[in-house]
Amino acid sequence: MSADRPGGIEARMFSFWYGEKQALFDVSLAIRPRSITALIGPSGCGKSTFLRSINRLNELIPGTRASGVLALDGMDVYGRGVDVVALRQRAGMVFQRWNPFPKSIYDNVAFGPRINGERDPRVLDEIVERSLQRAALWEEVRDRLHHSALALSGGQQQRLCIARGLANDPEVLLLDEPASALDPIATQKIEELLFELKGELTVVIVTHNLQQAARVSDDTAFFYLGRLIEFDTTDRLFTSPREERTEAYVTGRFG
Repeated sequence: MSADRPGGIEARMFSFWYGEKQALFDVSLAIRPRSITALIGPSGCGKSTFLRSINRLNELIPGTRASGVLALDGMDVYGRGVDVVALRQRAGMVFQRWNPFPKSIYDNVAFGPRINGERDPRVLDEIVERSLQRAALWEEVRDRLHHSALALSGGQQQRLCIARGLANDPEVLLLDEPASALDPIATQKIEELLFELKGELTVVIVTHNLQQAARVSDDTAFFYLGRLIEFDTTDRLFTSPREERTEAYVTGRFG
């Protein structure tokens, strides 16, 4: 993985457990830097578990453990001595349900940089403006930065959460069903935003919406019962899948 194109993710025989329950079995795949990869499959198939393993958010649940290798730019994220806070700055997360802090729009975006020690108001101003621009929200909120983020529409709040994630300048953006609770217009804005962002960072998105996966992603991974069944370019996986289970899922015969 090239050092000048950070954001490559590679899993090698990666498995994950919640207590005694194994959720992932020997997953191996390589996610290309500066691309959009969709994780698809029925509910409970392991795709969100895999997504949250990339920045170790699953560890917030007691009793979890992992085996195998899951690497970001060649660094095993489960290796000894890994700084988990720094890892989560490199791999930001956006959740299914938008979750802005009960603060101003400005303070939501500036939160991460402040936690990381940035105190210069001019630098913070630049970070907030740049992050909101990257999230395609600046023009809509520039005149009300110090108003409550909770007054924004659902679609705006979700883009604000993306801006908040971008403020730490991550290499990877992880999105767990980011548009499932949004109307079609807000969903389209999120999808257009992802297209723009993939020139700057690696995007991994969990989605139940197969049409969305086909529209936005370069590559697609199909998970079933905790196993990676097939991983290929999106065009190939949707039009000529190698595995019968993949074909049955993408054609709507189950799931």
